Amino acid sequence: MNREGEVLKGPRKPGAPLLVTAELPPDVLGWADALRRAHYPPERNRLRAHVTLFHALPPSVEVELTEVLADLARAAPPPARIAGLMKLGNGTALAVESLAMAELRGRIADRMHGLLTDQDNRPLRLHVTIQNKVPPAKARALQAELGPRLTPMNFRFRGFGLYAWEEGLWRDIRLVKFRG
Repeated sequence: MNREGEVLKGPRKPGAPLLVTAELPPDVLGWADALRRAHYPPERNRLRAHVTLFHALPPSVEVELTEVLADLARAAPPPARIAGLMKLGNGTALAVESLAMAELRGRIADRMHGLLTDQDNRPLRLHVTIQNKVPPAKARALQAELGPRLTPMNFRFRGFGLYAWEEGLWRDIRLVKFRG
């Protein structure tokens, strides 16, 4: 899916790794995506705003992963909060707090044990990247400008997104909405 949220067309690329996201509600997504479009280098901004739970799961687990996501989505939408800014060195993100989503992600990780990449084995830091791959001074300037104006925002995740990573873009596979 590109930054406008368009679904990639044509046949799916064999062997493309799978990504899992915690899907933002439309109002939070619109707000975060506007920040991303305003501050992310345009030549690099190929995706909409997102909260990544897993960056690269093997495509061979798609059926099992879909079953796990559907099972977990029987729960109520997990509460979350945009808590402030997260400094990324060469960028800026919106820090997201959600103990419930962290617990759900842990359950998925347990099921995918032995298949996680180094990146997906790191401690979870939920966030929405709104700026990346800029000089550190530019990142600090945005943090100084945006930090004082940013007020905490409560919301509920609406579901899990499952995507295939294809040459820097995401192919939409499935949205699994929370139903509880």
